[in-house]
Amino acid sequence: MTMSPAQPAAPAPPAPGPPEPSDRKPQRGGRLRTFFRGRWLKTIPGRIRAHVVLCLAALVALLAVLSVAIGNARDSVQTIGHDAGPQVVATGTLYFALSDMDAQVSNILLIGREHDLGIGYDESLRVYEKRRAEADAAAVQAAQLAGRDPALKRTVQEVLDGLGKYERLVGQAMQLDAQSNHAPGELPDQVIDAYRQATDLMKLQLLPKAYNITLDSGAHVRQSYETKRSAVLTGRTWVAITGLIVLLLLIATQLYLARTFRRVLNPALVLATLATVVLTAVGAGLLTAHAGHIKTAKEDGFDSILQLSRARAISHSAFADESRYLLDPGRADTYEQTYLDKSLSVIYPDLGDKPINLESYYAGLEQKVAPYKPGQDDVPFLGFFGDEARTVDEGREADALAKTLQAYRTVQRNDQRMRQLASSGDRAGAIDVRMGRTSGAIRDFGAFDAALSALTAVHQDAFDEAIKDADGGLRGWNAVPPAGAAVIALLVLAGVRPRLAEFR
Repeated sequence: MTMSPAQPAAPAPPAPGPPEPSDRKPQRGGRLRTFFRGRWLKTIPGRIRAHVVLCLAALVALLAVLSVAIGNARDSVQTIGHDAGPQVVATGTLYFALSDMDAQVSNILLIGREHDLGIGYDESLRVYEKRRAEADAAAVQAAQLAGRDPALKRTVQEVLDGLGKYERLVGQAMQLDAQSNHAPGELPDQVIDAYRQATDLMKLQLLPKAYNITLDSGAHVRQSYETKRSAVLTGRTWVAITGLIVLLLLIATQLYLARTFRRVLNPALVLATLATVVLTAVGAGLLTAHAGHIKTAKEDGFDSILQLSRARAISHSAFADESRYLLDPGRADTYEQTYLDKSLSVIYPDLGDKPINLESYYAGLEQKVAPYKPGQDDVPFLGFFGDEARTVDEGREADALAKTLQAYRTVQRNDQRMRQLASSGDRAGAIDVRMGRTSGAIRDFGAFDAALSALTAVHQDAFDEAIKDADGGLRGWNAVPPAGAAVIALLVLAGVRPRLAEFR
């Protein structure tokens, strides 16, 4: 038996060695080159991802613009409705309180030893103390409003310093008045001299500075209002533009997928498109409504309240000029002219070519103001009430203005009667008319003040309602934009994910 020769064993294959480093570097470099050269855009998955990136970038821009616009809206309502606006109105109280303080002093000195004349000595003194407390509180608010404005701070401090000096001078005048025990309207010269120092300080220094505080603070609020409202409206425009861009990109993505995969609609992208339309429309509508609320608060509320508060303060000061006219005969002509100037600032009837004096003013009120009905297009007078009449709305506001104008004419008729008696030499009769002993002058002025306060309350209600609406409209909008953007982004990703999965 023969044996076949043994076959030689096959050599073992060589063990695999570690991959050469150069095997991966060219691959990574190729991918980077492909990315930067844009070759990935030549593939369907790459184009889908490009659409997604563009949609999400535009969505982020929409979120940013909407967030900034909502922030500006919050700042505007905070400034007008809660911070500077109410504080400026409070500074108007400063002017009124100072005016009425001096008015009460003139009444106290005029009645002399007859303490029951007018509203009475004790009541006049109580009102004086009340106004002084109001002036102190309003000055503190004005100081807070001044912030970092050195000029406004200095003016407020000068008012506070002058108020202390005025109170000392008034104390001297009242002490001399009590010691003299004089009859109504027959003040000794030393009492008149002491009061002149006090009232000159009030009229020439304190009241002009208080008025300037209100004007400067009001100008600050108006400037802030214009800036903030303009920012809100600009933000609305950008919200509409960025929303439109997102919308167009989503539609382009929808069309690309429909053409590429031969499908009519992508449900998730349809929902994302609808959500974008809703978010953009609601956001732009909110900003539009907010701008309207702030405009109403500023024009129908803030401006009118400030204007009517000045009219009230000047009216009280003019009413006090009647007392000054009677208690200081040496300055009667000056106080009469001052009364006319203040009255003209409240209502300036169109007198034509007639000379402007108290007689023509009384006649002008009866000829121009008496026939006027609030709401008429042609307003035949200027002044604070003229400005109010040109913007009056029908209903409650028009009714309040009509009552105020009627009450003002009654006050002026009482003034005319008082001056006629004083001019004829019947000073006692004039004092009786002024202090309400033989007339309803004090009651009539109280009715005018109540009507003016009611008119102011109408604008205060409009202001409060507008601010309430503005605050309510913004409620929850810290969360709405990011939540809405997140939902849209998720819908976009959900819409393209199945299409990308087809290429894995």
